[in-house]
Amino acid sequence: MDIGDAPQPGTPQGLDDAATVQKIQGLLKTKNDTSRFVGLALLKTVLDNSQQLREDEATITALWQSVSPKFLDRLLRSGSGVGSSPASKRDANDMVSIAVAVLHTFSTLLPPPVKQESSLVDRIPPLVSVILHSSDDTTQLILQALLTLVNSPAGASKFIAIDDLSCLIEIAPAQPLVLDVLLDAFTQSAVTLSDTSSLSSKIDSTTRALAVSFKGTDGVTLLSFVDRLLRRLDPEILPKRSSWIKPITTFVRNLVSSKPTAAGRDAYTNLIASLLQSIPGEASKLLFSDAAKPDKPFSYLLMNLVLIDLRSSFPVLLEQLNSPAYEDNARRLASAFDIVSAFIGYLVKVLEDEDADESLSARIMAPDLLLKLRKSISETLSLSIEYLRDRWDASVAGAMGLHPDARVRKAKTSTGSRHTLAWDSKTERAEEDPLILAAIRSLAIWLREDDNDMLRMEAAGLSDMFMDLYQSSTSDRLDFKMPVLVALEGIVAVEEGASALLENGGWDTLAKDILSILLATSSEGHVSEAARGIDIVRVLLQIVECEEPGSRESWMTIVTAVAAWNVPDAEQTPTMLEFQVAVLQLVTALLSNTHSGMQRRYQYSISAILGIVEQMRDRVGGDEALVEALDDVDGTLRPFGA
Repeated sequence: MDIGDAPQPGTPQGLDDAATVQKIQGLLKTKNDTSRFVGLALLKTVLDNSQQLREDEATITALWQSVSPKFLDRLLRSGSGVGSSPASKRDANDMVSIAVAVLHTFSTLLPPPVKQESSLVDRIPPLVSVILHSSDDTTQLILQALLTLVNSPAGASKFIAIDDLSCLIEIAPAQPLVLDVLLDAFTQSAVTLSDTSSLSSKIDSTTRALAVSFKGTDGVTLLSFVDRLLRRLDPEILPKRSSWIKPITTFVRNLVSSKPTAAGRDAYTNLIASLLQSIPGEASKLLFSDAAKPDKPFSYLLMNLVLIDLRSSFPVLLEQLNSPAYEDNARRLASAFDIVSAFIGYLVKVLEDEDADESLSARIMAPDLLLKLRKSISETLSLSIEYLRDRWDASVAGAMGLHPDARVRKAKTSTGSRHTLAWDSKTERAEEDPLILAAIRSLAIWLREDDNDMLRMEAAGLSDMFMDLYQSSTSDRLDFKMPVLVALEGIVAVEEGASALLENGGWDTLAKDILSILLATSSEGHVSEAARGIDIVRVLLQIVECEEPGSRESWMTIVTAVAAWNVPDAEQTPTMLEFQVAVLQLVTALLSNTHSGMQRRYQYSISAILGIVEQMRDRVGGDEALVEALDDVDGTLRPFGA
């Protein structure tokens, strides 16, 4: 097609929109390529200059239906077959730029249903193929058009089906929009594809190729892309071979070992947290185990940087609460807490592995470095407790040690009813802030695993917050229940912790929950609920065993409630059975830790519980641990019921 002598289109004078549209449609429907090209150029000019026309979906759709898809493909293909003469190159560039501009405009203006039709989404492969032969401006339009098109199921499927994405991968370091296109295409396809194995393979090969393409750069945009991808994808869709993980973690190691910018720090912190959550086993070994450098392990450097970031951020975090920067900062700090939690979990696992042949230095780091990290973690979590206290007080208008009943009254103002001293985020309250949840998770696991009575006493001052968060947790909000229970397991190990929990209504809250779980497991059988019930028993047992001179009478309502419980006939999972036996152990502890007069008052309940024990023997079968636990219950209670 020769367009060298074609008339240059301009904005039509003296024509109304209807006449202009009719003229353009006439040019587009001819068999003459030059006229078609002029029609496309005229179409682009008119659409750029008529806002009214751009908002008329019916007319936009009619205009698109007048465009020949095959003609657009031919224009796009002309870009890859450029001749040697300057005139040929200029003509080819004009053809490509007009075709891309038209596709970009229609990808923006067409109604969503039309965007998924083959006449538009089938242009995705030729758009991708022409990208290496396009100018920077045209490349930007191509990427913007692709970003719009892959946001539909049909567009994402067409994009994923392209065998060779090397032209996009090659320009990704210089064109970050490429990563947005890949991200949206992968996540859209994950929702619509029934067989995700091909998608997993595509993600694996693409990520590995991107790592090669980004070689020589700091990889910040690449790490951010992988982080967003991991957070948006179901872990089941992630590539099973995981051959992309090692090159990606190489970027992480290089970035951590250098002096990263604020953007670099955000990128590696968020990505490491995502890796540890999505593929914890493999990621933990790559990030926390460094046998090659036992004297200067990467994990030690990483954890130091993460802990320093947390400590330095706490003093200014509250004042940033309603600033635009808070969301990004809170996300990074939540990721930092998640890294701390994962490291503690990995450390516990390593220390408990008695069969390991390698030394501790080879498996994680030298003992002296671990001792330094232990001190640093405790200091950081101590500051975390201070921040959580301040944040919670600001949120509920309370003060340390103030009973919850003193915080229920609100002032009536012209703008609504609220706590008069409350100060919190305008967008999300403390119980809705993922940073608070991440901080409590890290604190909880450390309180349980590290025998630090001083830190446990400090954490006891958060008992009111823990109980409020526990009660406010629902299925459609952040779930604080399990982290709170893990924290309480460490806190009640000290006398001050048990007292603080009881003073803030902890027993009543947990006892109510455990009884609701016991009744629910009879019919619904939620394993997660039963697991939580086991943790509750673990906390309450510690309180009962340390209570002097004995169990409080108000606690004995659990005994009568369990005595009236009907053992379910339906088959129970192992977790359910473990929970039910644990409740019997709690009841036994309550009865055995009281005086003989109280025990005589509960003789009927004891008889009923002994009957439940016999029924449970049939349920637990050959589980030796549960059989032994039931024997202990029977042996302890039977003398009381005589």
